[in-house]
Amino acid sequence: MAAGVHAPPTLAKGFATTQAAWRFYSNEEVDLPTMCSPLIEHARNSVPECCDEWLLVAGDWSNLHYNGHESKSDRIELSGKNDLGYEMFTALAVSDRGGSPIAPLCLELRARSGLHTTRCATVQKPASQLDGLEPVMDHVAALALGKPVVFIIDREADSVAHYRRWDGAGKKFLIRADNDGRVLYEGKEQPLCKAAQDIRPRMKPTRPVLYKGKPAEQFVAETTIVLTRPARQHRVNRRTGKKKHKNIPGPAIALRLIVAEVRDSRGKVLARWLLLSNLPSSVSAPTVALWYHWRWRIESYHKLLKSAGQQVERWRQETAATLTRRLLVTAMSAVLVWHIARDTSPQSQQLRSTLVKLSGRQIKRTPGSSGFTEPALLAGLCVLVPMMTLLEQMTVEELKAAAHELMPLIKSVTHRRPSGSG
Repeated sequence: MAAGVHAPPTLAKGFATTQAAWRFYSNEEVDLPTMCSPLIEHARNSVPECCDEWLLVAGDWSNLHYNGHESKSDRIELSGKNDLGYEMFTALAVSDRGGSPIAPLCLELRARSGLHTTRCATVQKPASQLDGLEPVMDHVAALALGKPVVFIIDREADSVAHYRRWDGAGKKFLIRADNDGRVLYEGKEQPLCKAAQDIRPRMKPTRPVLYKGKPAEQFVAETTIVLTRPARQHRVNRRTGKKKHKNIPGPAIALRLIVAEVRDSRGKVLARWLLLSNLPSSVSAPTVALWYHWRWRIESYHKLLKSAGQQVERWRQETAATLTRRLLVTAMSAVLVWHIARDTSPQSQQLRSTLVKLSGRQIKRTPGSSGFTEPALLAGLCVLVPMMTLLEQMTVEELKAAAHELMPLIKSVTHRRPSGSG
């Protein structure tokens, strides 16, 4: 009944293996930086081969909901008092060549007990989401993975104060901005969306893309804007629960504004991004827009954790510490799946076909499709690992004999199934 990659389903040894894993996840001597080190080492070996000029690091938060898990006493409120769980943050290394994910470089889980992070062996005091980004950026930069890093984050990171701080520290970033923030453009202070509208006539088609599975075209234009407004700091007093606001002036900062639109064949705008970055001009605007598109890899990774046989929100670990250790093991299985998905050898092609069959998932067959999905590969891997272990303990003949008694029941159910029921 366990979710994810688990012990083989034999009564005695399977229970012992599950108990051993449970004790391992609960072992306080197993610190998070040590558990994360294989992921970082994989990235260190892969980045020189996978990346051309830059290492993209996509960061994102995802809430893990554990309503009804009363044994998890260190849960926090998420969207409301009746929504309890943990807040997870992941920094994922992505290739600048094709947008393929490489490995998670940092994992953090915010709980009532504090911030459980792979940056430190001890539990840290939680900061606000954006204040917590800078230590992660420093940590990733200190890993020295062989390429300069650009951090790509969605609209949660649209903050004037943090732009100034990151730019002053030499960190390169690519952030999706809100439409309404005021900027200095062509000598006038105006909403960012107005500046974006002014350069819209200069937009040029850059590449064909798929939007919700249908062909579309991406259009891009760019200009320079200057942020002069004071930062607006929002904080909540943890003791009283009251919100406090404060204006913080700062120096002007010039950033690139890249406007990207996805349009259908009739010119209808299907999606629109306003992107702010301090990347050098040597990185073209179409490339910047493409990099932001690849930020979706972090969303896909979180979906792998929440589905594809992992079902992280059903895990029974009772603390954030034990849950984080298990998340790191699952991250290693995701890295394995990414390798299998992109390996072009005949052996990997056969393995992909086998994993899809084991997953029991139906894959839509269309011209040019790969014939597999990463969730299907991971779900198949969750079957293959215990199956291979079981085959080391039982022969094929013994398995057939054990299943023989069930075959009449299976056949009778199959024969009673209505025609066309699937």
